[in-house]
Amino acid sequence: MQIIFAGGSTIKVRYLCSSCGHESLKWMGRCPGCGDWNTFLEQYAIPERYKPADRQHLGIGPISLTNAKNELKARFPSGLKEFDRVLGGGIVSGSLILIGGDPGIGKSTLLLQVAHSLCINKRNVLYVSGEESVAQIRFRAERLGAVSSELNVLSENDLEAVTVCIKKMSPSLVIIDSIQTMFSSEFAASPGSITQVRECTGKLLRLSKESGIPLILVGHVTKEGALAGPRVMEHMVDTVLYFEGERYQAYRTLRVAKNRFGSTEEVGIFEMTSRGLLEVADPSKVLLSQSPGRASGTAVVAGLEGSRVLLLEVQSLVADNVFSNPRRLSTGLDVNRINLMVAVMDKKLGLELKDKDIYLNVAGGIKLEEPAADLAICLAIASSLKNIPLKTDTVVFGEVGLTGEIRNVTQVEKRIQEVSRLGFKRCIIPGKNLFNLNFHENYNNNLTVEGVNSLEEAFQIAF
Repeated sequence: MQIIFAGGSTIKVRYLCSSCGHESLKWMGRCPGCGDWNTFLEQYAIPERYKPADRQHLGIGPISLTNAKNELKARFPSGLKEFDRVLGGGIVSGSLILIGGDPGIGKSTLLLQVAHSLCINKRNVLYVSGEESVAQIRFRAERLGAVSSELNVLSENDLEAVTVCIKKMSPSLVIIDSIQTMFSSEFAASPGSITQVRECTGKLLRLSKESGIPLILVGHVTKEGALAGPRVMEHMVDTVLYFEGERYQAYRTLRVAKNRFGSTEEVGIFEMTSRGLLEVADPSKVLLSQSPGRASGTAVVAGLEGSRVLLLEVQSLVADNVFSNPRRLSTGLDVNRINLMVAVMDKKLGLELKDKDIYLNVAGGIKLEEPAADLAICLAIASSLKNIPLKTDTVVFGEVGLTGEIRNVTQVEKRIQEVSRLGFKRCIIPGKNLFNLNFHENYNNNLTVEGVNSLEEAFQIAF
């Protein structure tokens, strides 16, 4: 299909998949690239008069890797330790960072605080907003106490105008909120379309690499929680961050899905207050301090998030089922993993759970995904079923296999050290980990470490 304008110029119509960016000349119900259904959207190809002139790369050729300069050491801290932790130690010069999250979760608040922290250290920052006016940003900055003369604000969604401003100012950091509002006049598509998002990201990528200025892009997310726009956008950037948390919970987590300059296992924890986001430097102590005391249906687990050990409380409620199918609901835990644990306990321990409603929750709104939480899940469910609390000052961790054995976990000494620091008196761990454990001198003298090899042993020791 072609659209003919006055003067003879034409625009060809094509179809792009909103999930993976696969291109087709005709509409299809299912994308052959990713297999998703009903994802093809109508787009317009770039006409000849809109195409920019070809760039001349004269004199550029391959060089030996030994002669290449290592310029990635040029990191600088943002001033927020939790933000730097996720990035791998700080912001890398010339990097392109994409951060996504649900609406209202605090993405703009976090980045405005990052910008203010850099301005305190005499670094000029350019904050570009295509969604808010300058007056709105000033109002929010006053509420957060983030007003600074080094922070420059631009309310603009024309990418060409933004590029000119960046080259003229040459700031230490550029924040663009959001990439879905940006558009380039070189492409005949509306802002937020696949073409505009992809091409604008590509232009900003070239700008960051050529100038050495780091850029942070804010991205919208779909109802499934994935970043909106073509998947190729995530491949283009250097770092992809997700800002997560329940809207009505105080705590927020910043996770990394991709990082070319650091680990992808780190997590930063913040607390949302009326004055903005506060860093949670000791999350274990904060999360456990809210517990009124050990009751039935609770178990404390030493979980691992990247290089950080978090002591979290797993809560369980087992109730009689009044319907035909028992319910399995959880917050912060994988429901499929819970169903596996219920099946193991029902088979190996003879607990009558197949006709019970089971609800689980991780206190504080933190997501716990590692298998080391299996033992805490089993003990919390059994404690609620029997209405018997676990012995006080006890922390457990270990992976439970389908045969009921307790399997090894990683970084045991680090977990025990955190348990000892917070004053717990007993820690139940996998038996094979206990055999290879090197006790540290600064462990609490009152701490007792016990190893178990099966669920039966764990139940006998814990209760």
